[in-house]
Amino acid sequence: MSRVRVVQLTSRTDFPEPFDRLAGGAVWLVEDVEAWITKHQPWKARGADEPPPPEI
Repeated sequence: MSRVRVVQLTSRTDFPEPFDRLAGGAVWLVEDVEAWITKHQPWKARGADEPPPPEI
């Protein structure tokens, strides 16, 4: 994942708040990020690279 994409995701209003901010940058809890992925991008939580095709 690129730095640009990380900034895009972490800038979203629904992304979890960082656990802490260190000199090197923000730090998130794995549990918070995984819960966000499960809620907002469930196909990634299942290990897929892309969402399933839309049902017709």
